[in-house]
Amino acid sequence: MYAWLFRSLPGPLWVRIGITLVLLAAVFLLLMEVVFPWANQFNPLNESTMDLEAAAVGTEPTGPGQEQ
Repeated sequence: MYAWLFRSLPGPLWVRIGITLVLLAAVFLLLMEVVFPWANQFNPLNESTMDLEAAAVGTEPTGPGQEQ
């Protein structure tokens, strides 16, 4: 498939290589700026279970059934 795409590009070899590099850069930029930030909201690894306020103060986090 990639060979067919490369052969179907117009121009001599150096033009096809340049077009290919520009297309790869455009796909990379699209993925980094649009697709990955959108998909990040569905990533379950973003959920943190650490109590950040207690960690900043240096105390132990309190949970259910624990006294302060």
